[in-house]
Amino acid sequence: MNRIFSLLSIIAILSLSACENMYTTDAYTGEKKLSNTVKYGTSAALGCALAGALSTDDNKGKRARNSALACGAAGAAYGNYSDRQEARLRQLLQGSGVQVTRMGKDVYLNLPGNITFATGSFKIQSDFLNTLDSIGLVLNEFNKTNLQIIGYTDSVGSDAFNQTLSERRAQSVGQHLISKGVPAIRVVDKGMGERNPVASNDNETGRSANRRIELQLINPGA
Repeated sequence: MNRIFSLLSIIAILSLSACENMYTTDAYTGEKKLSNTVKYGTSAALGCALAGALSTDDNKGKRARNSALACGAAGAAYGNYSDRQEARLRQLLQGSGVQVTRMGKDVYLNLPGNITFATGSFKIQSDFLNTLDSIGLVLNEFNKTNLQIIGYTDSVGSDAFNQTLSERRAQSVGQHLISKGVPAIRVVDKGMGERNPVASNDNETGRSANRRIELQLINPGA
């Protein structure tokens, strides 16, 4: 059994030998981190190699190697796609006030309410349009990505008002991105009202944090 897993590890590593960049640099912090090209490629290669090794085929070693090579390449491609997209977003959105967060293969953007909409309004502020256009540019460049837009409010006002406002704000963002060429079939929007606060609604700082639009860029992958 130990020999099998040693073999699988070697195969997985070899299947990624063509990867150009083992590490990426965070545009905000300057820190180096293992690229998702490598992470996704390695995990996919190991998984498929294991499946091949445990098969009933008489030539298990060959099956494991071929499985690792094929799945490693596919996984690396998914990881590379996400790496490049994240880097592009950080480049274009640096200094905009939009927070970029990577979770697995997907990227999350937090659009604070104070820079996106006036109080009680669902009309996008003109100063923010260029930033939103940059997001649209990336979505058009990485055209395998689907987008979920979620609007949130603070707790001031009635539940019904906040729910409607959050929905209309999410719709405004979606409609603008669609107007910039992002296919409507790739865009889903919804409002959550004052639900899921990220801070306390007992003070203005917390309420400001809760007034937000969250974008989830859903990338392809296993």
